[in-house]
Amino acid sequence: MNLEIITPDKKVFAGEATAVTLPGVQGQFQVLNNHAALVSTLGQGSVVVEANGKETFTIDGGVVEVLNNNVLVLAEAIL
Repeated sequence: MNLEIITPDKKVFAGEATAVTLPGVQGQFQVLNNHAALVSTLGQGSVVVEANGKETFTIDGGVVEVLNNNVLVLAEAIL
């Protein structure tokens, strides 16, 4: 699936991922390939991107949209 992580300042990540773990307001959740459409608010915490290895970004909240194997994370800030 295609993943983009964007802050108001810059694009932090853009590329293919096999899984993304996100800090939802009600708790962590994971998005995999062919996930159902979803829009959710995010709390402060870690976004773990699994592609070729793992990459972790700590965000200060935001919003995620999942649609047709495209995941867009609009983060307030990267900590």
